[in-house]
Amino acid sequence: MSADVATAPDAGSPGSVPGLGTGPVPVPSGGTGLQTEFWFELPVGFEDDHGRVHRQGTMRLARARDEITPLRDPRVRDNEAYLTVLLLARTVTRLGDLPAVTTGIIEGLFTPDLAFLQDLYRQINSAGTTTTPVACPACHEEFAVDLRGGGGSGGAPGEW
Repeated sequence: MSADVATAPDAGSPGSVPGLGTGPVPVPSGGTGLQTEFWFELPVGFEDDHGRVHRQGTMRLARARDEITPLRDPRVRDNEAYLTVLLLARTVTRLGDLPAVTTGIIEGLFTPDLAFLQDLYRQINSAGTTTTPVACPACHEEFAVDLRGGGGSGGAPGEW
């Protein structure tokens, strides 16, 4: 698996919009040049059994088997909505300093965080990036918005 990771947004950079980040920046992987992992920051965060809140993480691009294998899981056969839990547990590679991201952790996310990760999954697996074009409803100017979240409350993944 590639070690490419998008760095955290620089909240202090001119022109950055608080809470929106500045766009994914691939880290050289030493060969492939593909960006396969993306940094994010959850809007609320996952609170573990010790009261620590984990907000920063990485999500990798899904592979075909990530979407095929869960279809055989009996939990998905019983409840199609559970597919989301399995997909995110397979593709969220890091969340704070948790040792692993499991289905139990995904099930324990607050609804805004689950929705955030679903949107991020859709965006990176359809467009290969965390930015999406939008238009201002008032002036109709078009610009890109970074869906990773953040906005200055955390550093780059190496600084967690």
